[in-house]
Amino acid sequence: MKITEHIERAGGRTLFSFEILPPLKGHNVQGIFDGIDPLMEFRPPFIDVTYHREEYVFIEREKGLLEKRVVRKRPGTVGICAAIQSKYKVDAVPHILCGGFSKEDTENFLIDLDFLEIQNVMALRGDAVKSEVYFKPEADGHRYACDLVKQVSEMNEGNFLDEALENGHKTEFCIGVAGYPEKHMEAPSLDRDIQYLKSKQEAGAEYVVTQMFFDNSRFFEFVEKCRKSGIHIPIIPGLKPISIKKHLSLIPHRFHVDLPCDLVREVEKCSSNNEVQEVGIEWCIQQSRELVAAGVPVLHYYSMGKSENIRRIASEVF
Repeated sequence: MKITEHIERAGGRTLFSFEILPPLKGHNVQGIFDGIDPLMEFRPPFIDVTYHREEYVFIEREKGLLEKRVVRKRPGTVGICAAIQSKYKVDAVPHILCGGFSKEDTENFLIDLDFLEIQNVMALRGDAVKSEVYFKPEADGHRYACDLVKQVSEMNEGNFLDEALENGHKTEFCIGVAGYPEKHMEAPSLDRDIQYLKSKQEAGAEYVVTQMFFDNSRFFEFVEKCRKSGIHIPIIPGLKPISIKKHLSLIPHRFHVDLPCDLVREVEKCSSNNEVQEVGIEWCIQQSRELVAAGVPVLHYYSMGKSENIRRIASEVF
């Protein structure tokens, strides 16, 4: 079922969902199931599965020569989605990126998903690889998420890259995109970033999931600006509980979001990461309750493979 259909059927009730990482290469899928099992009591209608593009490593050879090798540390997104739908009978939402994909790769990826009866995708540009300062698309790939959305929308109309192909099968993907309550780090302003988001809606995006945030007022202001700009599709807040002290520096650096002063002070008082986790859980519970009271369609949690703190939050909210 499409994400938009789940939201419509909920009739205004806030749904619970979460996002997982594929396992590191060499690990099996059981670790994924172990993280999902404790959260199934909250009846998630869908689970997101991230996609991790290739990275470059340099291996030293004889005479000081370096061999550049491409590796993917977390393969298996499509297989995990199929396994989730088979085992749990809930919809899996694979992330699909511009980075690392040609248009042909994208088309073949979508064909595989269609064969597996996966009806939802999250279309993202993706980050630059570690060896790049700025994002660089493939030679025949998409530079912007908006263009990726357009390609998925074209397949929904039965239009493939091969223009000679007539009467192509129409896929039925429900397309999600990312939104940034504190703006994308590369956008010149929040207003401009919202215009970029609107262009994704015009290209065929049907719902938005936001980057994590820790101040609900930022989310509410973002939604208000989106609505005034003509963005009418559902906007789903993304939440992540802080769990270690290092997050005070890591999260602002990695995700370019602000941490409220009150949260920072409470974390700084902690003498152990166990205490930090308790602070993070309580903060996220309060965030979640306020968002539910405001009538958000879904609360989407970034679990990063760890489910215990998400389970404790959900048990207080749902």
